[in-house]
Amino acid sequence: MAKTKGPSRPKAQTPKGFRDYFGAEVSARRAMLDKIAEVYHRYGFDALETSAVETVEALGKFLPDVDRPNEGVFAWQEDDDWLALRYDLTAPLARVAAQYRQDLPTPYRRFAMGPVWRNEKPGPGRFRQFYQCDADTVGAASVAADAEICAMLADALEAVGIARGDYVIRVNNRKVLNGVMEVAGILDPADPSRFEAERGIVLRAIDKLDRLGVDGVRALLGEGRKDESGDFTKGAGLDETKIAHILKFAEASKAVDTLINDLEGAIEEVFDASFEDLSSFQKAVRVSYEKRNEKPQTGNHARSIAALDVLGELIETSEEGQSGLDELAQIVDLLYAQGYGPDRIVIDPSVVRGLGYYTGPVFEAELTFEILDEKGRPRQFGSVAGGGRYDDLVKRFTGQTVPATGVSIGVDRLLAALDAKGKGPGRAQGPVVVTVMDRTKMADYMALVNELRQAGIRAEMYLGNPKNFGNQLKYADKRESPVAIIMGEDEAARGVVQVKDLILGAQIAADASVEEWKSQTQQVEVPRADMVATVREILARYA
Repeated sequence: MAKTKGPSRPKAQTPKGFRDYFGAEVSARRAMLDKIAEVYHRYGFDALETSAVETVEALGKFLPDVDRPNEGVFAWQEDDDWLALRYDLTAPLARVAAQYRQDLPTPYRRFAMGPVWRNEKPGPGRFRQFYQCDADTVGAASVAADAEICAMLADALEAVGIARGDYVIRVNNRKVLNGVMEVAGILDPADPSRFEAERGIVLRAIDKLDRLGVDGVRALLGEGRKDESGDFTKGAGLDETKIAHILKFAEASKAVDTLINDLEGAIEEVFDASFEDLSSFQKAVRVSYEKRNEKPQTGNHARSIAALDVLGELIETSEEGQSGLDELAQIVDLLYAQGYGPDRIVIDPSVVRGLGYYTGPVFEAELTFEILDEKGRPRQFGSVAGGGRYDDLVKRFTGQTVPATGVSIGVDRLLAALDAKGKGPGRAQGPVVVTVMDRTKMADYMALVNELRQAGIRAEMYLGNPKNFGNQLKYADKRESPVAIIMGEDEAARGVVQVKDLILGAQIAADASVEEWKSQTQQVEVPRADMVATVREILARYA
C-alpha cells in the first residue's frame, strides 16, 4: 500500500527579483534618507506619503520600453477597475496634485520616500522592488524651479557624504531633442500626435547609447535589434537620412569634446571676444558674470558653452529647440549666481532620460569616481539620480497644463556608492546583553535592562534557555553585542555586577598570546550603581 503524502511545505525563499533587508541595511537607509529629508525641508519642501496602490488609469503608460498601460507594472483587476503597485513616486504625485488642487498651495513643493515596484526582468543588481527618494515642485513654470532642484540635489549628495569632485549633475532639455526630431522629420509642430510611436522608440534608443553603443542604437532607429538571447525589439523604421541626424544628437558629446579641443588654450579669447554672434546662452552667462566683476571658469564651463553651440547647430531653425537652449542658458546663469558652478553642474547633450513624460529640462546626477566591477575592471560608478520637467502629467487629470519639475534619487544605488567610498555603515553594534544566571531573579535582570534603556543605552535581556551560559555568550556574539552584563547569586547578594567587554575579548582571542590574554582586563566587577557609567565608558571606546 502506497504511503500517503503529507501536505507540501512552502519554500522559504524570496520571489525572483526581490530581496530582504536586515538591521544594518535598514538603519543605513534610514540615516541617509533623514539627511536628505533635512536638505529638502530646508528648501521648503513638505513630506508626502501616498498609497502603494494606484489605478492603472492614474499611473498611465510612462514606463520605458512598454506600450500598454498595465505592462511593466504589477496589476490586477478589481471589479471594473485595474489596480497596480506604483512604479514610481511621480505619477502618484500628479494624481494628488489634481485631486487636492483646491486645498494645496501653488506652487506645491513636496518630497516623498518609499518603495516602488516594476514588473521587469530582474538581473544582477536589478530588482523588482526598490526605494526612491523624490522631490518635486508642482505649479511653477519658471526654470528657476528646475535650477533649484539641481542645486538641492547637489546639496543632498554632499549632505550624505559624496564629496564635491566625486559627482557632477548633467543638464539637458527635452525641447532640444524635440527640435532635433523636428529637423529629422519625425515631429510635426502642427500635429504633435504624428510619429508619436517612432519618437518613443527614438527616445528609448538614445537613452541606451552607453549600453548598446552606436550600432545598437542605429539598429533600433532602423528596422530593429536582436539581442544576445535572440529576442527582437522592433525599431522606429527611420530612413538613413533621419537616422544620421538622430545619431548626430546621440553622439553630440563627442562633438563637444572636439570643439573643446579646438578651443583649448584660447578659452580666455572666447570670453574676451565680441558676443554679438554667440548664442543667447553665452550672452546670458557673460552678463551675469559682468555684474559680479567675475569671469566664467574654464573647464566644465567651457564645456557647457560648447554643448550649447553643438546643440544649436542640430536644431537649426526649430523654435522649440531654441526655446530649450534659452531655458538651459537661464538655468546655468541662475545656478552660477548661487555659487553652483561647473565643478558641480554642467550642460551635457548626452542626458535624455527614458521616461516619456518629460517636457523640458532633464538632469542626471552621475558619480565620477571609479570602482571595480565583478571582473575586477575599473569603471565609473554612474548615475544615482535623475529627473526633469513634466508639464503635461497633471493635465491628464485636469485638462489644464500644470507645470511641474522634480528629481528622483535611487536610494539603493546611492547607498552602494557610499559603501564603495568607505562611507557606508560600519560594523553594526548590537545591544548590551544582560545574561540570565538564575531563573528566580528574572525581575532583577529586567530591572538591569530597564536601567540601561532609561540611560539611553540599547539593551536586552537574554530570553532563550539560560541553562547553558556559553550559549548566551554565543548569542551575544551573533548579535554583535559590545557588552554583556553578568549577575549570579553571589553578585546579587553583594550588590555588584560583572561587566564584560566583548569587543576587547574578541580582539584578544584573535591576536593576543596567552601572556597578553592574561594581562588584559576584559571583565570587571563594579557596584550595581556604577553599571551604567561603566557600560558608557566601554561604548565610548568604540564609538
